Amino acid sequence: MSNDAVFESNLHSLPLLARGKVRDNYAVGEDRILMVASDRISAFDVVMGQPIPGKGALLTQMALFWFDKLAHIVPNHLTGDAPESVVAPDEVAQVRGRAMLVKRLKPLPVEAVVRGYLAGSGWKEYQHNGEVCGVALPPGLKNASRLAQPIFTPATKAEMGEHDENISFDRMVEIIGADLAGRVRDIATRLYQEAAAYALTRGIIIADTKFEFGLDPEGRLVLMDEILTPDSSRFWPLASYQEGSNPPSYDKQFLRDWLESVTVDGNPWNKQAPAPEMPQAIAMATAERYAAAVKGLQDQGLAWTQDCSQR
Repeated sequence: MSNDAVFESNLHSLPLLARGKVRDNYAVGEDRILMVASDRISAFDVVMGQPIPGKGALLTQMALFWFDKLAHIVPNHLTGDAPESVVAPDEVAQVRGRAMLVKRLKPLPVEAVVRGYLAGSGWKEYQHNGEVCGVALPPGLKNASRLAQPIFTPATKAEMGEHDENISFDRMVEIIGADLAGRVRDIATRLYQEAAAYALTRGIIIADTKFEFGLDPEGRLVLMDEILTPDSSRFWPLASYQEGSNPPSYDKQFLRDWLESVTVDGNPWNKQAPAPEMPQAIAMATAERYAAAVKGLQDQGLAWTQDCSQR
């Protein structure tokens, strides 16, 4: 993995639409967008000041893998054209391996979150009221418990610097309508189920994930953004999974755990920008976990090394 990191892209041949937490989006005419995945990383919806080397390329590689594998379930936003074909010759190096050329869609203002295990904010909410986003769960579940069936727990999309908000399905219906909400729920759940079943054959648990959808000019529902990457999902190694405790995680949970231990001026970090400075060792260890997720899912051999899981 290269130690060279790209905090942000700078293309002169295309107009910049927006810089998100991770991706820089450029307009390609009126109907396409070039999405360039930087090496930025966010935690608690705050972008860290230091990048993760190679992260953007790994995210792109994994997203393309899943878009291809799950294309039979729902159309996705890929155009099939090479990202290098729409930039100037001196910009090819900025986009090669870390960009997707996609259709311009009307994004839905909700995120489709599917949980197969009780973890993170879901575990915290369950401890408080026995529910997750209005979905009642059986008593006696533990941290990291496998759910009898995956549950759909949508969230609203946050603006840069704001926090995503978990909502009930009823609230989602109010926002986008009953028919569309039902289709998003059913498709997202099927996507998760097929991906999770495949991942288990590679020794990987996908505990939860989020999908984003948009509408094309004809009103068709289209899967967009990224899917089933360590940025949008919680990956656990099956071999070390144990109900009741947080399994070692091959995603940004490692960074979140470090941030939970950081103090600023003698107090715990308040999860507001600016983020604490990330040590190089934390950045590199996070990069190793992203690489392990990609390798574990795509290779015949498993990538969950003892070395990485114990760091």
